[in-house]
Amino acid sequence: RANSLAISTFSKTHRKKSDTNCQSLCSSSDQTQLHRGLQKKTLQSGVGGVTLFIALYDYDARTEDDLTFQKGEKFQIINNTEGDWWEARSLDTGKSGYIPSNYVAPIDSIQAEEWYFGKMGRKDAERQLLGQGNPRGTFLIRESETTKGAYSLSIRDWDETKGDHVKHYKIRKLDNGGYYITTRSQFDTVQQLVEHYTGSNDGLCYYLTKSCPNSVPLTMGLARDAWEVPRETLTLQKKLGQGCFGDVCMGMWNGTTKVAVKTLKPGTMSPEAFLEEAQIMKRLRHDKLVQLYAVVSEEPIYIITEFMSEGSLLDFLKDGEGQTLKLPQLVDMAAQIAAGMAYIERMNYIHRDLRAANILVGDNLVCKIADFGLARLIEDNEYTARQGAKFPIKWTAPEAALYGRFTIKSDVWSFGILLTELITKGRVPYPGTR
Repeated sequence: RANSLAISTFSKTHRKKSDTNCQSLCSSSDQTQLHRGLQKKTLQSGVGGVTLFIALYDYDARTEDDLTFQKGEKFQIINNTEGDWWEARSLDTGKSGYIPSNYVAPIDSIQAEEWYFGKMGRKDAERQLLGQGNPRGTFLIRESETTKGAYSLSIRDWDETKGDHVKHYKIRKLDNGGYYITTRSQFDTVQQLVEHYTGSNDGLCYYLTKSCPNSVPLTMGLARDAWEVPRETLTLQKKLGQGCFGDVCMGMWNGTTKVAVKTLKPGTMSPEAFLEEAQIMKRLRHDKLVQLYAVVSEEPIYIITEFMSEGSLLDFLKDGEGQTLKLPQLVDMAAQIAAGMAYIERMNYIHRDLRAANILVGDNLVCKIADFGLARLIEDNEYTARQGAKFPIKWTAPEAALYGRFTIKSDVWSFGILLTELITKGRVPYPGTR
């Protein structure tokens, strides 16, 4: 049901969309806004108006201005007004520098707990918990998708009928501020609730054994003020793919950070137009969109993004692990893509080139949308004529192919063709037609 809802959310198109709306795009995703609201609130609370923060992960400095720190280090925040990178002083080392704001949380807050995963959907929670190596009783707590101020407890379970599966319990909030799953057992804090069910299942499917492992999150950008980067800071290491307009390589930025680099052939698009579009694209932030890290704006243009370990969905389906996937996994991947496209729609943006080749796959079958918006900038004559080998005619809605009318509705058409690629494990649409 959750998967069907995610797909239908994107597929229902009930109003006309403008091509781009910079004013709408100037705000980040709902999740980023929520995170920043928490940051602002917590910095104004605490003893003497100062709240100390604790590191949730290790971080190695990428620039001279960054601060290297270890998980568990405590910080005093000096300046949090510059977006996603805060100036902080480590209380453990005494050193100061910039840190990624999503790597820290207020001490003693629920956000600082290893088992707290924040804003996460039901299917994403199941994907995490069913990962290899997690025993029965592995759990996480996330925000409730349906009830504001409540949480959901997700637990990995096993039985002879279903095998490994995940069960979900709503953690409700009392009027006096307490929490409960069943009314007979009530607790002042979520931490106390977790401690109780660690010792006894007390009506749950199984007692809590260990918190679900959480992968280190992406930083918002490569570093503070690292948007237009010098070409010499990039080292291209391995060619991952080749297209009509350039290559995709695995590389390193500044000798510290693994990235993917799309190199565009000179003349593919105007550097000025690309830079203008990239400013909009970098504000699109969603966990189902490949993050645009930085650019080299002089020709040949380089586009630097996060690295996805399994490459394109098309190659994954044809030659990789995708050959063995069952229908529920394929539907889940479709739902992930639909969730990302629904976000693009909410932001009044248009992809224009949605197909399996432009979806990237990471660990645990995570799918992310890439190359959104770039098709509009291509200046190649064979492409802009909307015919020939370079134009993706089989994925393009009739009104877009015939008249150049790209809207979110034409993206829905392309999404439908992408579904056939999923089900047929990467077969070219409309086989036998040219």
